[in-house]
Amino acid sequence: MNPKVQNPPLALAGSEASAVTAEAVATDSDSLRDKLAEQTDLKLRLAADFENFKRRSRQESEARAAAQKESFIHELLPAIDNLERALASSASSRSLQLHQGVEMTLQQLRLLLRQHGIETEESIGQPFDPHRHEAVSQRHDAAHPNHAILEVLQRGYRRGEKVFRPAKVVVNDLTHSKPTRHGH
Repeated sequence: MNPKVQNPPLALAGSEASAVTAEAVATDSDSLRDKLAEQTDLKLRLAADFENFKRRSRQESEARAAAQKESFIHELLPAIDNLERALASSASSRSLQLHQGVEMTLQQLRLLLRQHGIETEESIGQPFDPHRHEAVSQRHDAAHPNHAILEVLQRGYRRGEKVFRPAKVVVNDLTHSKPTRHGH
């Protein structure tokens, strides 16, 4: 048996070979440019995503800190209420030094609240506002206008115009007049 010998493929002519090579190089170059553009786009997207992540993390951290501060202040207000009650109680049974100490402590706490934007809400004589006050009782007093606040049982606080804690108040109710006795 005679093995058949195949002829090797004919070599391309010189100008055809350079055209094929130039075309292959151009295709490779375009492919590399596309990959580079894709990688550059990916890098820019990752950088933007990372900046957004940092911004969200910072905002969440600030919100968490503000909520913790607000919670602490809400927990502090009952202590201030108790100091105010201590001062309102009869001073004759207490020593003058104790009274002055409680007053100084209360002043320091009020200053601390003001430094954090918390102000007391003055309510006596003001018209009742359900957004700023919590009515816990009513009383009839003809010397004051209807729905005026006669007494504050627990002081209210605000931060700017926002109510931080509503005041617990006694409201004047002139709509129900007191019964009178006839013939006496």
